[in-house]
Amino acid sequence: MEFDEKDLRREISYAIKNIHGVRTGLFTPDMAFEAIVKKQIVKLKEPSLKCVDLVVSELATVIKKCAEKLSSYPRLREETERIVTTYIREREGRTKDQILLLIDIEQSYINTNHEDFIGFANCYYTEQLVTCAQQRSTQLNKKRAIPNQGEILVIRRGWLTINNISLMKGGSKEYWFVLTAESLSWYKDEEEKEKKYMLPLDNLKIRDVEKGFMSNKHVFAIFNTEQRNVYKDLRQIELACDSQEDVDSWKASFLRAGVYPEKDQAENEDGAQENTFSMDPQLERQVETIRNLVDSYVAIINKSIRDLMPKTIMHLMINNTKAFIHHELLAYLYSSADQSSLMEESADQAQRRDDMLRMYHALKEALNIIGDISTSTVSTPVPPPVDDTWLQSASSHSPTPQRRPVSSIHPPGRPPAVRGPTPGPPLIPVPVGAAASFSAPPIPSRPGPQSVFANNDLFPAPPQIPSRPVRIPPGIPPGVPSRRPPAAPSRPTIIRPAEPSLLD
Repeated sequence: MEFDEKDLRREISYAIKNIHGVRTGLFTPDMAFEAIVKKQIVKLKEPSLKCVDLVVSELATVIKKCAEKLSSYPRLREETERIVTTYIREREGRTKDQILLLIDIEQSYINTNHEDFIGFANCYYTEQLVTCAQQRSTQLNKKRAIPNQGEILVIRRGWLTINNISLMKGGSKEYWFVLTAESLSWYKDEEEKEKKYMLPLDNLKIRDVEKGFMSNKHVFAIFNTEQRNVYKDLRQIELACDSQEDVDSWKASFLRAGVYPEKDQAENEDGAQENTFSMDPQLERQVETIRNLVDSYVAIINKSIRDLMPKTIMHLMINNTKAFIHHELLAYLYSSADQSSLMEESADQAQRRDDMLRMYHALKEALNIIGDISTSTVSTPVPPPVDDTWLQSASSHSPTPQRRPVSSIHPPGRPPAVRGPTPGPPLIPVPVGAAASFSAPPIPSRPGPQSVFANNDLFPAPPQIPSRPVRIPPGIPPGVPSRRPPAAPSRPTIIRPAEPSLLD
């Protein structure tokens, strides 16, 4: 928490005046300290409650994101969000009550015996140091011993640049400044071994300085109200910082040390006297003492609240919400509505399920078809040979067809002479392995005259015409009868006589 330094000092001044009344107090009243501290503790309630609101908002976002996984069942998702959100709201109220109770507990008792508290003794010692500094300003001819630096309350340390040193004397240079309740000292570096100068804070004021045209630093000045030189031959020293935030922070630190800003003329014209304090040195010392005590104790309270806030929120909100979801949410869902209505699918989910079922059955049928196909070789035995003995027996009992003899009468105009040997029937080859009873047939000759009524046959059969022998195909082994019918007998080839030549 950041406080307005002017408002805080004004409240401390009013508290001290109200406690003292018409009398002037010799000591710093502790009741003013308690009144100011309690006001500062009350200011912790607003940011603490705001922290709870932020946690509740984040929890609601997490619950909504988790419920998106139930998008297939919209009624179930809505009911789950409603139940969990209602429970979170209930825990929010209890958490806020507990946090307000913690702040009230801190406000109920101001523990000045805390080990981290600066204590009144140190503040009284600081007050005495300020009084001694004021006495040194009035007794210029006396020199007093400077107290040990470790015993003085250090308000602030940091780097500052003295901006108004001429180039003949080295120009602007950065130093390490240490501000205490008594003086402002600057050193060469952070080790604080080589001190350059120590400036008492008596009769010092702060004023704003406009930033230079070519400078990017923010500047404020310290001057003496009695028109005395502050540092060497300088009536004021200009201190420069890198940012305006640093300037404001240093001004607040100077206010704690009792160095106040110069009164603005515009404020005086408007009559804004309520924003200034009494220039009573004793009151200023008491204000500074209370200010240091408040700063020390409020830091303790902030540390305690920052430690207890996440613990309280985790215990009363997050952990309880997790336990509710794991152990009680299912029972609330069963008792809230009809389970069948909660498990109704959305239209998109139903369509998607039907598509998946159709695809499943189609793939299952395809797998069955693929399973019926056998990739192994199946051999089938050759059927036994056909029994055709009945054909041979039938051919042996059937009569041999007879043909009429070819007439020896030649057509007219053709000479009967025939060149070459007389044609005759070709020899019939005997198959290998045939029976020995079958002998070569006799050479046929011209048929002789037969009786017309021989064997009492009125219609004798015509004489048999010799034919060429039947050739067995090469693929059939010898001895195996052929299934083919016997070939038709062919007539003998007749060679016609050549025509008589003229030379003959």
